[in-house]
Amino acid sequence: MIAEPSAAGNTPSHGENAVHDETVPESSVQNGSCVSNGNLKTPREKRKDREQCENIRKSSSSNRRVRQLQNGEVVEAVTLFEVVSMGKQAMQSVVDDWVEAYKQDRDVALLDLINFFIQCSGCQGMVTAEMFQSLRKRDVMRKMTETFDEETGLQYKKFMVYPWILTVTWPVDMDNEDYPLIRTGPYWKKFKTNFCEFIAVLVQQCQCSILYDSYLMDTIISLLTGLADSMVRAFRHTSTLAAMKLLTAVVSVHLNLDVNKHNAQRLYEVEKKRVSGKRTNYRIDQLEKRKEYEQKLPEIQNMMNAIFKGTFLNRYRDVIPDIRATCIEEIGSWIKTYPDAFLNDSYLKYIGWMLYDKQAEVRLKCLLGLQGIYSRKELVSRMDLFTSRFKDRIVSMPLDKDHEVAVQAMKLLMLMSQNCEDVLSTEDCETLYQFVYTTHRPLAVAAGEFLYKRLLSHEGDEEVQPKGGKFGASTDQLKRLICFVLESKLHKHVAYLIDSLWDWAGTFLKDWECMTTLLLKNREEDEEALSDAHESALIEIILATVREAAEGHPPVGRGAAKKILSAKEKKTQLEDCTKITEHFIIVLPQLLAKYSTDAQKVANLLQIPQYYDLDVYSTGHLEKHLDALLREVKDIVAKHSDMSVLEASSRTYYILCSEEIAIYNQVDCARSQLIDELIGQFNQLLDGFWQKEEGFCADAGEISRMHSALRRVAAFHNAHDLTKWNLYDKTVKLLVFEVEHGSLPVLMILPALQCTYFSLLWQLAAVSENSPKDTLFALRRELRRFSQICMCFLHHKEKDVREKAFMILCDWLLILSHQDSNNNEEAVGLLDYLPSKSLQEKLLLFIQKHVFMEEEDESKDLAEEEESKDESCKLDDLHKKRSLLAAYCKLIVYNVVEMTAAAEIYKYYVKTYNDFGDIIKETLSKTRHNNKIQSTKTLILCLQQLFQTHAESQDSRTGVDFSSASFTNMKELARRFSLTFGWDQVKSRESVAMIHKEGIEFAFQGATGVDGKCFPPNLSFLLIISEFSNRLLKPDKRLVYAYLQRYVAEPLPCRGEEWQPLIWYRNSLLASEDEENSVLGSPGEWSPVGSSKTSSFKRKLSSGSLPETSQAEAASQAPGLQGASQLAPAAGKSRKRLKSREMHLQEHLPFLCPGGLGRRYCKDEIKTEDVSEEGQDVDVDVVGADQVGGVVNIITQLHPGPCCCLGTIPK
Repeated sequence: MIAEPSAAGNTPSHGENAVHDETVPESSVQNGSCVSNGNLKTPREKRKDREQCENIRKSSSSNRRVRQLQNGEVVEAVTLFEVVSMGKQAMQSVVDDWVEAYKQDRDVALLDLINFFIQCSGCQGMVTAEMFQSLRKRDVMRKMTETFDEETGLQYKKFMVYPWILTVTWPVDMDNEDYPLIRTGPYWKKFKTNFCEFIAVLVQQCQCSILYDSYLMDTIISLLTGLADSMVRAFRHTSTLAAMKLLTAVVSVHLNLDVNKHNAQRLYEVEKKRVSGKRTNYRIDQLEKRKEYEQKLPEIQNMMNAIFKGTFLNRYRDVIPDIRATCIEEIGSWIKTYPDAFLNDSYLKYIGWMLYDKQAEVRLKCLLGLQGIYSRKELVSRMDLFTSRFKDRIVSMPLDKDHEVAVQAMKLLMLMSQNCEDVLSTEDCETLYQFVYTTHRPLAVAAGEFLYKRLLSHEGDEEVQPKGGKFGASTDQLKRLICFVLESKLHKHVAYLIDSLWDWAGTFLKDWECMTTLLLKNREEDEEALSDAHESALIEIILATVREAAEGHPPVGRGAAKKILSAKEKKTQLEDCTKITEHFIIVLPQLLAKYSTDAQKVANLLQIPQYYDLDVYSTGHLEKHLDALLREVKDIVAKHSDMSVLEASSRTYYILCSEEIAIYNQVDCARSQLIDELIGQFNQLLDGFWQKEEGFCADAGEISRMHSALRRVAAFHNAHDLTKWNLYDKTVKLLVFEVEHGSLPVLMILPALQCTYFSLLWQLAAVSENSPKDTLFALRRELRRFSQICMCFLHHKEKDVREKAFMILCDWLLILSHQDSNNNEEAVGLLDYLPSKSLQEKLLLFIQKHVFMEEEDESKDLAEEEESKDESCKLDDLHKKRSLLAAYCKLIVYNVVEMTAAAEIYKYYVKTYNDFGDIIKETLSKTRHNNKIQSTKTLILCLQQLFQTHAESQDSRTGVDFSSASFTNMKELARRFSLTFGWDQVKSRESVAMIHKEGIEFAFQGATGVDGKCFPPNLSFLLIISEFSNRLLKPDKRLVYAYLQRYVAEPLPCRGEEWQPLIWYRNSLLASEDEENSVLGSPGEWSPVGSSKTSSFKRKLSSGSLPETSQAEAASQAPGLQGASQLAPAAGKSRKRLKSREMHLQEHLPFLCPGGLGRRYCKDEIKTEDVSEEGQDVDVDVVGADQVGGVVNIITQLHPGPCCCLGTIPK
């Protein structure tokens, strides 16, 4: 019987189950099935059989007809596949209809079911069924195969599905990567659900009747086992899923039978013990059904074993990850559903082994399955051997590269920790605790749960009563948390820790009253008071919890963007802000008073007011607490010169000085008084300084006071406009004095430079539409003056001054080149300032000298460095260098300096990849986004400069040494550059073509003027740009190859080793998957042009090759162009060939072709003409005209006419 299903991607037609058979199952005529005992039939008899079978099967399916509206038309579903895929009818009724049809004629119904599974595989072919005859058993078994028919060009699989032998035939070009189970979209997702549901309901409905007829299940299992052994992925995947779901359903039946059997046995024993007079024979007879259960159980067990051994054992290590994942997912469900049968090491080992699978999806299914087992405490006791064997692997899996696998591994470890006693050692737990600091938030939250329940929670310590009154429990938790922070030695990442714990420990982390009570305890009077280190850690915890509650999103670096809060979350956030404000308005002044001398604690505490709801001051009549806060802040400013404290104090005033709130006047008055005092102290010290005859005070105390005064003024000038105090003239006078005399101490130069910079920024920000020209000209003069001062400081003897001047100058240039001056075009024109050539050179020289050169020097003296510097100093130095490089790269990205300057930066990409690779790569990405062509020219310029430097260092007599370290580094740099173009070749084709064009021109520069020889001195550069050949599209390779040919003339001695770069580069352009043998292996000789060869090809499946089929295939024809015979492409042994150069040039490069051949562009696309003869396969490329046109323009923009590098152009 042959059924011809249509593609699963379309709605099947009515004729899907039509029968086209030469040999049909032998069934009785009384049953109404298709009958044919003869092997030879006339066409009329065959047609009659087909019509009979079609009518029978349609009538058997009439009860499950479903109507569905598609494209405005009603589509009627007849087959099982149609009904299940549409999913418009309850699966129960679909299965009931099929069971009824099976009871009427099981052969027809089974063939319908077989056809259903074939169609679900997306098969577009036919299914043939013939009865198994024992006399021909040996011959049949020899034909149980899957192979390719050379004559018909069809693939077929022949296998036993007792009592039939099925043959599935399909076209070889059947899309093996597109079948229902892997298609995307809601329709196919629902189809997969319906498919699995159909199998489960089928077994459920058959468990009381036909499941045990030794016919239905044998046939289904044989079918699925045979298909699961197929080389075709679609068959293998679909049948494996069906078999696994079938086994899951059979396991449920086995479990029900087992339960019913035990219940019946118990009732039977109870009834037997009754007094004989009260015993009822009817009841005993009913209880005798336990024997029936005992008979069914072995049958079910045999089915389970057949599916497990026939499908699971062969497919759980399948090459397709989806198949492996399906097997592991289902075995996990078997173990959870029926642990008495499956919870043993014979089955658990498969899950353990697949924990090492290379695919994340499979590892994830293993972890999810184990979670279901370890979550049940009664099952954990039977997992001892598995736990001891695979515990180390599970503990290592939070480090998995797949985030979801890592998260589920952490959750599994949480369950193991809860339900398995002492399974995790102290070392294991300490390792897992550190995941609270990871940047991936879901993993950090899972680790936070582990940390909270394992270390911080006191749920398991009810018998131990906490001390300390109402804060006893929270105090104990806080102390544990503080100890963890200090012991982990990552206290700078407290914000990450709090964010990890927030979902689990939010209640006690919001207990700010308990925290501040602990801080305010006197160490001398109270034994429970914290030590100094514990107090510092607790203050950091308080700041982190306040920030988390007020902002409602993870800290910077954890999470791509701010979380969108729901209405409930926003309400909670507002409530928390109010709670923070009401509590800390009162407590914060007390804390500042207690820790006023500790810079670190004060700097953290002063950040809390930025999270206040400032309206609470006025609505709650708490102005007196505001006065207390301002007094403490003023006192702190007077005591400290630490920049972090001063900036925190300045920001506090900035937050409180909002003009929209009622307390503005009160805070503004206090701020003005404080600044008056600071400026007064600064003026007094400055007057004393200028009164000195030498202009320099050597007294260390006076220098320290001047340093502190300047730092205070600079800190407040950063956030507040102090223009009315006229600080600019005073600070710039100090800088000019340093430029002229060079005798100021560094402690005075740095804050003076910073303060002058802020003064100019405030003046620049004050420019408006009504600003007079005199003011603008004066400001412009001061801007130029300050820039000159910074340029002078670039050569200062002190490293800190040089770096500070460079950073300020870079920011200054960026601001001036992108300022809008409140839409005042005249002001923009006057104040606009772009760096001169000399300034750009100085900036670049500074980066080379103080970032890259020092890096090389440090690497040479690494041993001495390690002795003189500790690790923290090295990290600080590296951070400063990264900041300098990033500041300069911003100038390149925003076109403040010429993009060609980036070529000097790119040279160090490979050498300094570990330290600066991310910055350089981001610069390359941004510049490419701004201007693809200019960025590409910068890349090629970088490579050209490196090549010239390398060539100058080589002996001119020996030529370029390809094995030298510098040449190898150049090739590696080119390879890294090519990787930055990504996988989208269409998007980058213009840039890559530009690289080849510029590279070819550079390689052939000076070919006729080198000692009277024709050899190009830069020919070796072709090896460098060959790294970009694999980024070219196939038609672009031809364009570039044709362009290369313009530089090559006929009388060329090509046999020397010096011509190897040209040969290799040419090979890289001609090499492709379809052109396997386009060049000869001999380095010294090239093949004659126009040689014609034939080759055969093999059609291959995913697991092997099929018999060969020979086809005559055309080779490339000689183009016949003069002067190009030496470098013409050799003929290849492939199905596709390059067209003749004449035809190729005629179509793609008409401006390079002899005789003025016209263009053949059409409006939308360019198609190559078919120049093949009969029996030849010719590669036909269809490329958008706009895309080809862009590349053509690049290749011709500098050389529209003939070139004369190595001879005359062919005519």
